[in-house]
Amino acid sequence: MPSERPRLTPAVADVRRAVRTGLAAAAPAPAALVLVALSGGPDSLALAAATAFEAPRAGLRAGAVVVDHGLQEGSATVAAAAAETARALGLDPVLVRRVHVSAGGGPEDAARTARYAALDEALRETGSGHLLLGHTLDDQAETVLLGLARGSGPASLRGMAMNTPARAGGGARYLRPLLGVHRSTTVAFCSDSGLRPWTDPHNSDPAYLRVRVRDRVLPALERELGPGVADALARTAEQLREDADALDRFAAEWAEEVAGATDDGRLTLDVGGLAANPPALRQRILRFAAAGEFGVSLSRAHTLAISALVTDWHGQGEVAVPGVRVERQGGLLVFTPQSLPDPPS
Repeated sequence: MPSERPRLTPAVADVRRAVRTGLAAAAPAPAALVLVALSGGPDSLALAAATAFEAPRAGLRAGAVVVDHGLQEGSATVAAAAAETARALGLDPVLVRRVHVSAGGGPEDAARTARYAALDEALRETGSGHLLLGHTLDDQAETVLLGLARGSGPASLRGMAMNTPARAGGGARYLRPLLGVHRSTTVAFCSDSGLRPWTDPHNSDPAYLRVRVRDRVLPALERELGPGVADALARTAEQLREDADALDRFAAEWAEEVAGATDDGRLTLDVGGLAANPPALRQRILRFAAAGEFGVSLSRAHTLAISALVTDWHGQGEVAVPGVRVERQGGLLVFTPQSLPDPPS
């Protein structure tokens, strides 16, 4: 249980400052409700305590959402304890949601999907427009390193943003005010504040790839390359995110210039306009077109195959990607949903 007057140590000051800055940048409406995703671990617990302190001073209300994944024995007890701590901190409302984690896909992805669905439902239920998440600088570094290992390109290397649209829609936002704060600082915050965080055994289970990165890979890099690797990876993510955002804006503008439609409503892109762009923009234009028109997410392999219709044209047939068929007709790329028949010849 938290003490009534925690000492204002450097860790407490750093976390509170990060939350204060994050809330100010997000600029919720006066008296708006902001929610904190609380697991009971040190990161989310420090975030919850700092938000409980800072939100009223910013003229805001603050509540919490505790998600019980039901994956471990005693998970309901852990969730109830986290909720009790949240109420003791002065957060209101405090919602506890038990979710079903499907067996399909990897366990980490399945748990994440179920968790965000519950968080989004909490946003809708309470009418809150902002949900604070406890991701730290160390989480950011791990995300970038995993993206490098998987070769997933800028989408992963740009890491997590401080402020992103929530999946709940309606203008709701996810906030990550602790992305510039080390995990060791949140641990110190809890200790200095008299808070007792829960230690998730999954966070030390080497069966999980992220745990191996955290406990083995990053420490090895620090030993061999010197201290500061996590900070460098986080800086890299910030720089790549800035570059990617700029390229995305240029690509969106170009997509409007080169896009058109056939008489029967099929999407077209002008081959000449695509060819005039460097590969980084051309591939983004293709991704934007497919996502905006068909709700389809294209991988790099998909966009490379479609790009060959522009840059390596020798009369080849259509390219089929998930949900869409693409063929070249003269100076146009024609996109046809897989559910539609070919147009009459």
